[in-house]
Parts: sequence; structure tokens; C-alpha cells
Amino acid sequence: MPGGRLTQQERQQIALGLADGLAYAEIARRLDRPTSTVTREVMRNGGPTAYRADLAHRATGHRAHRRRQVTPRDTDTSPQAHGRDAEAVREYEEAFTTALMQSGLSNKMMCRVLVCLYTTDAGSLTASELVQRLQVSPASVSKAIAFLESQGLVRRERDERRRERYIVDDDVWYQSMMASARSSAQLVETARQGVGVLGPGTPAATRLENIARFLDFVTESITRAAEQAREVLYTKPGTPPDSTG
Repeated sequence: MPGGRLTQQERQQIALGLADGLAYAEIARRLDRPTSTVTREVMRNGGPTAYRADLAHRATGHRAHRRRQVTPRDTDTSPQAHGRDAEAVREYEEAFTTALMQSGLSNKMMCRVLVCLYTTDAGSLTASELVQRLQVSPASVSKAIAFLESQGLVRRERDERRRERYIVDDDVWYQSMMASARSSAQLVETARQGVGVLGPGTPAATRLENIARFLDFVTESITRAAEQAREVLYTKPGTPPDSTG
């Protein structure tokens, strides 16, 4: 029944599908469920290599029980702005977290912190606010922030009350892409050094040269596209990104 909670039998089918090497879309088709439901279920419960139906079913029950205990307090202290549906926001945050994990940011806590900052209107929160919103320890937030900061995905500054605030800038993805491009450029240079070491024209050197050419082309394309599209990050919805185009 699409839209309802996954049953234990459905979770067993997901586990069998993963064991058979089926894609999430195919497993979802067999269950008559959205692909996003299956993806979120697997990523939330250990990933494709560690997913177990029985453990996932118990964990979901525990999470539902915790939410029932926490919701009354959160409802009183953290009302949703702009009349937002709190349950819809929570579901979206989980889906966003899963999407970030699939994109390569594999640590779930780091993804949760980043999503929390992105879905806050101010685009910034203090450590204590993150702890309260995510219901985790200060140490977990501190570790996640340290990594995100090292990747250029967040920055910190002090507010008027001298508290550290963690901030996501509008062009954070541009900066992240440019950092990735610089790393790829270094990999291109290293691969080409291997060509000289292994001997031009040898099978190994040819392989490295092809890797270097591929990465060089992709990196240049991504850099050029990011530069051209950067203004989109500052454009209000419904406004053409380049009025002079």
C-alpha cells in the first residue's frame, strides 16, 4: 500500500532484492513503492551492504517511539515558522539527508547537521541550537561541524552575543565544486607523473594518461559550468539568472 509504513514483509523483500543485486528502482517497482522510500529505508538502516530486515523493522519502531516522546516538548518550544507542517518538514529533512549521503557525504550526522542549517531560514545556528534541534550530543555536533568546515561547506562567526554561529553561505556548493576541481587537478598531475615513471607507451602508462585526460576534461567542464552558473545561487525564484543573456 503506497504511502503507508513499510511492513516487515516488505523489508524482507528489500533485503532479498539487495542480496540479488537489484537496483533501488527495481525493488521499489516490485513493492509498488516510490524509489525514494526504498532508498531512504536502506540508507537509514546500514546501507546496501549492511541492511537487515529484522533490525530495520525494530529500529523503525524505536524511532517512532522516541518521536512520540519528543514531539510534545518540541511542539511547545520550537513551533514551525510560516505555518509549515512539522511532519512534512521532518520527512523532507530525512529525504534530503539521504540524498546527501548518496551524493558522497557518507556520514549521516554530518548530513543531518548540513540539512538542518540549509532548512533554517536564517541559514545559521549555534551549537546549542543544533543540539536541541537534532537531539544529539554536543560532541556529535562538534565533530560534524569540524568536518564540514574542513570541506568548505560551513563557516563560523561570532554573533553580537559572542556566541559561535555556524553558517551556510549561498555559494557554498560553488566553493565546494571549486575545491573538488582543485583536488582533481592535483590527481591529474599525479597521474601524468606516473606516465614518466612507468614509461610512455606502456600499458600502465597509457592507462594513467587516459585517466588524466578524462579527469582533466571533466574538471575543466565542471569549473567552466560552475563559473557560468554561479549567479543562479543569488537569483530569486522566478527571476531569469542572466537578464543580459
